[in-house]
Amino acid sequence: MLAFRKVRRKLRMGTICSPNPGGTKTPEVCNADWMASLPPRLHHVPLSNLAIPGSHDSFSYWVDEKSPVGPDQTPAIKRLARISFVKKVMKKWSVTQNLTFREQLDAGIRYFDLRVSSKPGDADQEIYFIHGLFGIRVWDGLMEIDSFLTQHPQEIVFLDFNHFYAMDEAHHKRLILRIQEAFGSKLCSACSVESMTLRTLWEKKCQVLIFYHCPFYKQYPFLWPGKKIPAPWANTTSVRKLILFLETTLSERSPRGSFHVSQAILTPRVKTIARGLVGGLKNTLVHRNLPAILDWVKTQKPGAMGVNIITSDFVDLVDFATTVIELNDLLQEDRALAKC
Repeated sequence: MLAFRKVRRKLRMGTICSPNPGGTKTPEVCNADWMASLPPRLHHVPLSNLAIPGSHDSFSYWVDEKSPVGPDQTPAIKRLARISFVKKVMKKWSVTQNLTFREQLDAGIRYFDLRVSSKPGDADQEIYFIHGLFGIRVWDGLMEIDSFLTQHPQEIVFLDFNHFYAMDEAHHKRLILRIQEAFGSKLCSACSVESMTLRTLWEKKCQVLIFYHCPFYKQYPFLWPGKKIPAPWANTTSVRKLILFLETTLSERSPRGSFHVSQAILTPRVKTIARGLVGGLKNTLVHRNLPAILDWVKTQKPGAMGVNIITSDFVDLVDFATTVIELNDLLQEDRALAKC
């Protein structure tokens, strides 16, 4: 089995994504169809038992330093941001990804952590992604994801709308309508988590699970409640404390009834930002610690009490997505051993 896994890894590593319609760069390693390529035995395993790579603040590969500071920031930060240098620093600490949605999808990312907001002064009620500074329009991001899914009909994505800022009922209705317009019949209605397998979704031609951390989910059958996808947050700068937290929350994971997100991320403190002011998140905190975090990922195993979705900052800095995807080989080995 070990030799089989090594062969699969070499085959995957040798696959290059074809150019995408947007003309953007593509990752060297392509996992664009990794779900479709899983062994048939895993097609009937609940998605909550598979290992699925995700990204943290998935949209923040671009933020607009010329826009107003987002409503997710404190009044003190908003006052400081009147100084142009402050916004440049904010940008360095707000960006958590290098790859666009399309590039992340090609790399194998299937879970997206999404925070959204209206923009002060906008009369058209447009909704934007937000992380300190405003990102791209949500509509543009959804269309980019839908384009990929149309080209890869056996890939499934999780879109987790977990933070909403400066949004009233009209804004929520507009966002939900945009979601419907973007994905249409690809949307998967909320139901039993255990019934969500690749085979079931392929038969229904559903590709998108939307999680909506707001009571409005009750009004729409295609919105899953946020409680169905808990994502415990360690809120630490220490790799040791992060790993202890991840292990603890996995041991407490409910074996049924929900997905589970392991946020394998470090969170800067004020003093962290002060020390690495111009270095930014990537150079100060992520780059030197990500290899150690990846080593922890390599020791994990998916399953009802194992890892499910694992998220990271700057998913392209290490072989993150492929490492998570390959954990599913352990499920294949378990099934083979069970037949011996």
